[in-house]
Amino acid sequence: MEEKLKKIREEAIAAMEAAEDLAQLNDVRVAYLGKKGELTAVLKGMKDVEPKDRPAVGQLVNETRTAIEEKLEETKKGMEAKALEKRLKEEVIDVTLPARKNRVGHAHPNSIALDEVERIFVGMGYEVIEGPEVEYDYYNFEALNIPENHPAKDEQDTFYINQNIVLRTQTSPVQVRVMEQGKLPIRMIAPGRVFRSDEVDATHSPSFHQIEGLVIDKNITFADLKGTLEEFAKQLFGAETKVKFRPHHFPFTEPSAEVDVTCFKCGGKGCRFCKGEGWIEILGCGMVHPHVLEMSGIDPKEYTGFAFGVGLERIALLKYEIDDMRLLYENDDRFLKQF
Repeated sequence: MEEKLKKIREEAIAAMEAAEDLAQLNDVRVAYLGKKGELTAVLKGMKDVEPKDRPAVGQLVNETRTAIEEKLEETKKGMEAKALEKRLKEEVIDVTLPARKNRVGHAHPNSIALDEVERIFVGMGYEVIEGPEVEYDYYNFEALNIPENHPAKDEQDTFYINQNIVLRTQTSPVQVRVMEQGKLPIRMIAPGRVFRSDEVDATHSPSFHQIEGLVIDKNITFADLKGTLEEFAKQLFGAETKVKFRPHHFPFTEPSAEVDVTCFKCGGKGCRFCKGEGWIEILGCGMVHPHVLEMSGIDPKEYTGFAFGVGLERIALLKYEIDDMRLLYENDDRFLKQF
C-alpha cells in the first residue's frame, strides 16, 4: 500500500508538472482527488487492509492527499502568475471596461465537513462504507431492536415506499449489513443521505446527512467509546475542547448517552452562540445492544462494541457558524463562495 501511495503521489506531481493550463490542472485534481479519483479508490480499499495496519495506512493517505493538494495550489498560483504576466505584455488595458473575474468552483460546506470527519476517523484506522438509501424495514428498524409498533418508528416520521421498503431514516442499516457479513473486528463509519418527514425550517429538512460509526471487537468498553469521541472532538473543534456524556435512551444501544462539547466560541464560559450554557450537543452514542449483535449473528458473550451518530449538517452549521440550515441547499452563490 505504501508503494501504491508513493506511485500515486509521483504520478500526480508529474501530471501537474505536465499540465499546460488551469483546465488540465483541474483534470489532474479530479483524476486523483475526485470522488472517482485514484486516492479515493485507495480510501475505499481500506477494508482490505489488516486492522492493525489501518492507522498507519490512513496517515499515509492523509500525507499523500496533503502533498498533492499543496502541489496543486503551488502549480495553480504559478500558472496564474505566468498567465497574468503574459497578458500584461500582450494586451492593451482598456480601463473603461469592467473587470473580469476568474470564478472557479469549490467544495460545498457539507463536503468540506465530511472530508474532515472522514480524515479524522480514517487516521484512527476506520474504513468508510456506504449503503443503499432505499432500504428494507428490517434493516432500518427491526435489526436495530425497533420492532413493529415501537414508538421510535413514529418519532422518526418515516417515508414508506410500501410496507417493507422505506427511505432510510439513518445510516445504521449499513452497520447491520456489515455485521451480518461476520468479518470481525469492525471499525467503520457510514456517511450518507437520510430522509425523515420533517417540515423545512432553520434546523430541519426532509433530506439531510448523517455519519454513523461502529466498532465491534473483543473487550470493547464504554471507556473506548469515550476516548474515541474525545479525540474526535479535539481534532474537529480544537485541542482545548472538553466532552460531557449525558445518559439517554436509544433502542439499539445500552447504555446510551448524548455527547456535548464545550462551546468553541467562549471556551465553556457561556455566550450567545451556546445560549449561555457553555456546552453544545453534537451526537448520540452507546454500547451496541446485545440483542442487536445476536440478530446479526455475533455472540455478545465474546464480542462487544460501540456505535455513535452525528448529523453532518450540524457539524457544518456549528463549525462555520451558520444559523440557518436552508442556506446549505439554496445554491445562493453569495453564501457558498464564502467557504
